[in-house]
Amino acid sequence: MVDHRPRTRKRYAGELLLAGLWAVVAMWGFVPEAVAAPHTHTVTIEGMRFLPETLTVRHGDRIVWVNKDLVPHTVTHKSFDSHNIAPNASWTHVARKPGQYPYVCTLHPTMKGTLIVQ
Repeated sequence: MVDHRPRTRKRYAGELLLAGLWAVVAMWGFVPEAVAAPHTHTVTIEGMRFLPETLTVRHGDRIVWVNKDLVPHTVTHKSFDSHNIAPNASWTHVARKPGQYPYVCTLHPTMKGTLIVQ
């Protein structure tokens, strides 16, 4: 979006001040949580287990479950479901809402994991 308002001295000074503050923030390594880039996390499905069994991520992060077993698996919670993930395939989910999400493989109910979204 382009701002077509004329640039006044006051507005220009405000823009410079804001740019300077961001430079200081960046120099010290402080990045506000709201502008931090999302991360991608990997959960490996191997040996009939989710590894890691518990994963803590931030809101907006992407989680990829990679099936390295010889049989299909699911990643199932009441708010998300991968359906069958074939061997050597993966499924991706974006963490949208903070909370704790225990999940299970519906094909192998002893396989359990927990996703914690902050």
